[in-house]
Amino acid sequence: MTVAETIVAVATPPGVGGIGVVRLSGPEALPIGRRLTGRVDLSPRHAHYVTLRDSSGATLDDGVALFFRAPHSYTGEDVVELQGHGSPVLLDAIVETCVAQGARRARPGEFTEQAFLNSRLDLAQAEAVADLIHAQTEEAARLARSSLDGALATELEPVSRAIREMRVIIEAEIDFGETDLESEAAADIAHRSGSLHQTVSQLLERLRPARYFAQGMRLALVGAPNVGKSSLMNRLAESEVAIVTDRPGTTRDVLRSPIAIHGIPVEIIDTAGLHASEDPVERIGMERAREAATGADVILELRDLTRPDARPDLQAPEAIPRIVVWNKSDQVNQSVAAGDGGGLQISALTGRGVEALKLAIVNQLGVGDGGTQRFSVRARHIDGLRAAATHLAAIDALAPPDLIAEELRLAERALDELLGRQDHEALLGEIFAGFCIGK
Repeated sequence: MTVAETIVAVATPPGVGGIGVVRLSGPEALPIGRRLTGRVDLSPRHAHYVTLRDSSGATLDDGVALFFRAPHSYTGEDVVELQGHGSPVLLDAIVETCVAQGARRARPGEFTEQAFLNSRLDLAQAEAVADLIHAQTEEAARLARSSLDGALATELEPVSRAIREMRVIIEAEIDFGETDLESEAAADIAHRSGSLHQTVSQLLERLRPARYFAQGMRLALVGAPNVGKSSLMNRLAESEVAIVTDRPGTTRDVLRSPIAIHGIPVEIIDTAGLHASEDPVERIGMERAREAATGADVILELRDLTRPDARPDLQAPEAIPRIVVWNKSDQVNQSVAAGDGGGLQISALTGRGVEALKLAIVNQLGVGDGGTQRFSVRARHIDGLRAAATHLAAIDALAPPDLIAEELRLAERALDELLGRQDHEALLGEIFAGFCIGK
């Protein structure tokens, strides 16, 4: 058995602020809080005006102390929060005093890790805490909040429970049945597994696009020289982030700018024009453009309505969604067709058609406005659901009972790993290492 430690950290962002918070969690949180404040009457869930003193009794600051008694706290342990003025030097002095009194500086994410280990949060909820902190748009914050409320676990629990029930039935047959070759329950289990597979598959389709709200997406602008890539970047970014001139080849390197499209954090990538050239600098820029396109989530292939034959030599994987966009609609007659292959017509100069382009981008990713409920989703969640669906789909009524039981076990394990119901120290270390200290 390991002895529970008391951890301490500044819980507010680095830098100067009006208020700073130091958080203590563990068995010695209350005794340390009493010594720092000189108050023995720290009542749970009450704000106490206190004077904070160091180990020698010298005054550090005046502030507020709050005590949360286990298990009714964020971490499930005794927690004391000390609120003072937001001076980094002052807050560090408070932390140092707590360390001198027996606490240990917390690792990144260790408070949330303790909440998970003490069953205050499941793993998907713990990850949602980080997603909520790092949310770049209001929609991303809403989805993270939904996951933090346990919405994903609520969806998965009936599936996990049904798999456990089927495991009990088939494993009882294996232990007590008269034959290993036939199973009276196999047909019913195969039918129920088929229904669960459909449920998980539908959930997977609902959640797959939602990862873009938490993780963002990369949008690469590619095209021949002087088709208006930089103008479109400036239009989407609503600022002059790229130099725009009438001279072809102005953009020689990859430019990036963060924006939001319909609640999705987006990194726009402006690239050098793709064309035949012997200029070594241009060739390097075009090679970087192709690399950027290869790593994008969506490619906007920009073409010019005044020069319909000017097309880029892209060489990007076909698996990456691509939207053909015809620019400079302000310079041609409205009756002019976009040419073969269709595509959207816009004017990066005037903004005509840009809102329709934004809608086309999110629809291409399957994350258009409205529709089904979504949660904050990570790639790990998608992998877990995909694995569970695969094992459920593999169950055959004609298979031996032990093979059916194994597929059920693997399906249940995939869901347990998704929610953190199994002990995987390496996975936990990787997840919580991405948190900020103090959370």
